[in-house]
Amino acid sequence: MTMISFSLSQNQVADVVFTNAKVWTVDKSKPTAEAVAVLGGRILAVGSNDEIKKFTGKSTKVIDVKGKRMLPGFIDNHTHFMSGGFQLQSVNLKDAKNEAEFARRIKERAEKYPTRWITGGDWDHDNWPGGNLPTKDVIDQYTPNTPVFVNRYDGHMALANSYVLKLAGITKDTRDPPGGTVVKDPKTGEPTGVLKDEAMGYVYRHMPPSSEEERVDAARLALAEARKLGLTSIQDMSYAADVKVYQKLEASGELTARFYSRMPISQWEHLAKSGISVPFGDEWIRLGSLKAFVDGSLGSSTALFFEPFTSDPSTKGLPSDIVIDGSLEKWALGADKAGLQLSIHAIGDSANSLILDLFEKIVKMNRAWDRRFRIEHAQHIHPKDFKRFVELGVIASVQPYHAIDDGRWAEKRIGHERCKTAYAFKSFLDNNVKMCFGSDWTVAPLSPLLGIYAAVTRRTTDGANPNGWFPEQKISVEQAIECYTINNAYAAFEEKEKGSISPGKLADLVVLSDDILKIDPVKIENVQVEMTVVGGALVYEKSSTKTN
Repeated sequence: MTMISFSLSQNQVADVVFTNAKVWTVDKSKPTAEAVAVLGGRILAVGSNDEIKKFTGKSTKVIDVKGKRMLPGFIDNHTHFMSGGFQLQSVNLKDAKNEAEFARRIKERAEKYPTRWITGGDWDHDNWPGGNLPTKDVIDQYTPNTPVFVNRYDGHMALANSYVLKLAGITKDTRDPPGGTVVKDPKTGEPTGVLKDEAMGYVYRHMPPSSEEERVDAARLALAEARKLGLTSIQDMSYAADVKVYQKLEASGELTARFYSRMPISQWEHLAKSGISVPFGDEWIRLGSLKAFVDGSLGSSTALFFEPFTSDPSTKGLPSDIVIDGSLEKWALGADKAGLQLSIHAIGDSANSLILDLFEKIVKMNRAWDRRFRIEHAQHIHPKDFKRFVELGVIASVQPYHAIDDGRWAEKRIGHERCKTAYAFKSFLDNNVKMCFGSDWTVAPLSPLLGIYAAVTRRTTDGANPNGWFPEQKISVEQAIECYTINNAYAAFEEKEKGSISPGKLADLVVLSDDILKIDPVKIENVQVEMTVVGGALVYEKSSTKTN
């Protein structure tokens, strides 16, 4: 076994040494090892137990990994992290099995906090018998004076009770905004309480902002969840207030994950005038990427397709308001010229094609640079467009858990044929597309291990596809790990800093309870994180792993 180190001197003594590990480095020059030495928060050397002994001194902390599998720390390519923290404090509606249970949970929350807004929830009407959308009538009797605005788990529609509809001035005469829908009863014309995409803005402008103290508390909860799941870096959909919270926690030494924060594309000029371009920041918090929406979601029937929805032939989905009014193209051209990365949400096949067209236009009009375009979700791809990802250098930023969650009902929405190139992990790799993985938390669970499980098994959560939903799109465990580590690092211009266990890189590591490279992939969903290490510091540890 050949040891690799950086700036190596026989006199160097490591701060921390991890021994007796099954190290999968995700470094093709040295895929496996037994031990890792850390100095100053970075990896000093990787090699056998005997080779690493020379870096152990009296002050070195030695951690015996006891034969467990060690990987680079997981990176999540797409979270709504602060929303996740608030969701941990809020009502959980995701696993409600019917409307009655949905209403009961909201009733219990209202009884406990009668004047506090009830938000979040992440309900899923496809779990309910009949699969009908909820209405305000289900909850009004329990919340006459409590504001309720709870979202579907994809974040593209939400249910308001009558109290909130009145507060927002939404009536039978309220028109649909560009890129949004006010759902109305077909018989009476009255709003049902469900608002889709841009229509949710009617309510958002009336919601009181969270205080900084509330945001800090939410971030702490979310960070604790991330530590437990082996996440050492987060690529977040952030606002300025979120970044301020992360900076505050960094200053107090409480930040246990690194952040690549993507701001709304509407703010690109402010970032550019501030001298920000990618990658801007330090090893803890970086800026320079921008988020935009082209369409909605499959579950809300607002994803933009070339052909109508099978479940509702009256619609092909909804383009976002900034597509309709031309702002997206204008902003994207300006942002790219300023050296800011574009990370654009696209679900439907038409939406993805539209963004590829836009990226092609940008390449022709603007200067050449290492821009690393990203399409967030890249969920439903027309067969003609896979090669275009490669030709334009576009990263497919996907979230594999959606395949086993949405796979329960996706064919009802768009039919069997279009699902052949949905959540197309193998097709992306076969076409040499750079693909990275994440969760889309709170839309899906934050756990990278569940994401890996989804990518390699494609077993839908309803148990209906034990061999995998469209199993030809399965990928290997090794490929999935790369998508959660080095590929994510690349997608954030950080592949020289993280993503593999290599000398000189940040010492961000994770140790697992079971060897996911050896066990039956169907068991990966039950694997747990034993240890999470950020910059060589142990930020999470289960009791079974000891420190000397």
